[in-house]
Amino acid sequence: MTTTAVRAMPARRRGVAVTRARHTLSRVLVTLARSITIFVPVFLVATFVTFALRSLSGLSPARIQLGEEATPEAVHRVEAQWGLDRPFLVQYGDWFTDVLHGQLGASWTNGADISTLIGLGLGVSLSVATFALLIGVLLGFVLGTVAAVRRTTWIDRAITGFVTVISVMPAFVVGILLVAVLAVGLHLFPSAGYLPAGQGFGPWLAHITLPAIALSFDVVADVARQLRSSLVAAYRENYVTGAVVRGLSPRRVFLVHVLRNGLGPALATLGLKFPALVGASVVTEWVFGLQGFGRFANESAQAGDVPAVQGVLVVSIVLVVLFNLIVNLVLARVTPASQRGV
Repeated sequence: MTTTAVRAMPARRRGVAVTRARHTLSRVLVTLARSITIFVPVFLVATFVTFALRSLSGLSPARIQLGEEATPEAVHRVEAQWGLDRPFLVQYGDWFTDVLHGQLGASWTNGADISTLIGLGLGVSLSVATFALLIGVLLGFVLGTVAAVRRTTWIDRAITGFVTVISVMPAFVVGILLVAVLAVGLHLFPSAGYLPAGQGFGPWLAHITLPAIALSFDVVADVARQLRSSLVAAYRENYVTGAVVRGLSPRRVFLVHVLRNGLGPALATLGLKFPALVGASVVTEWVFGLQGFGRFANESAQAGDVPAVQGVLVVSIVLVVLFNLIVNLVLARVTPASQRGV
């Protein structure tokens, strides 16, 4: 090989690397543009329906503040103070403008700023949900991978049985058992309450561990089942058979060909898991004495505080869309199958 050819090899490699980087960037940008295009109309329709809840519910701040025996004149006066005597579309326009600026209005029950109230509860729920998602993804990934690699063996059957059992266990039942055993019995964790991370990482982690474990069971089950199924299906593909025939090691076949192509469905299941963990944690928050996002939503709905419920729905919509956007970007970057729309 000549000296010129040797010098040309690094240049060719750099060119290939640059081409791949540009191709990956273009895929990510296309995915981002597509997601934003979907997000805008979805957000507009969802916020309109959310705001229409007040008219559909028939609730009024006057009934909450003055009681059911309030006179029509008093009801009209209070509703005028809240701007509810204006046309519906005018009210929606003002509310939507405030939402775009991060202002979700004031509570009908106590006049407090809803953005502040949701922010306090959301910090608690996001801490628990993030840790639960991390536990679920790590444990589910390990179980699903081992089950796929050891498919049709007793290990696969044992993991499948374990995943089936934990998938039907309600989070509040798991939470009660964890409190009874690990908190009350062994005194390893606090039984209730929450401390912000600013007051110490250790105490913060100790307070969110048990509720996170209770919420993670469903994530573990879904990730493990989806990953096992997709990996087993990937093992049957022709490109995997060809890689084995070419003499590639089992480890390289799994990491390069099987895992990257089988990871998509498992990642896609996470698109709705994280927002669901935040919103569906109300029972767990009651068990562990947490004043989180789910508990705030439940209390607001029971009190008939429509602006607070509207704020909860708007934040939930944003969480769902943002997390799905993140998952789509990861899919566009990691899994080759996503390029083909799989």
